[in-house]
Amino acid sequence: MIIANKYTPSGININKNVDIVPDGVYNICMETIAEFIKQKRKEAGLTQEEFAIRSGLGLRFVRELERGKETVRMDKVNQALSMFGMKAVPGRKDD
Repeated sequence: MIIANKYTPSGININKNVDIVPDGVYNICMETIAEFIKQKRKEAGLTQEEFAIRSGLGLRFVRELERGKETVRMDKVNQALSMFGMKAVPGRKDD
């Protein structure tokens, strides 16, 4: 999974296909997405509650997403990322 423009605030290359990578890589991806959303939300001057309202997501989901919860619905992740003109998409594993 990659964030569409491959931006990662932590510098981690997440250009990985979730279906074929070893255990733990998905968690790295979710941690990177969590960091990105949290950073961008704060840059926009939004609280988690304000972000939830503006994005149409539940506050509980936003909190779990920003903590890097591994079991989240990708449509909702993309709904959050779309607030910043981004989306998570499948990508090939780079060797």
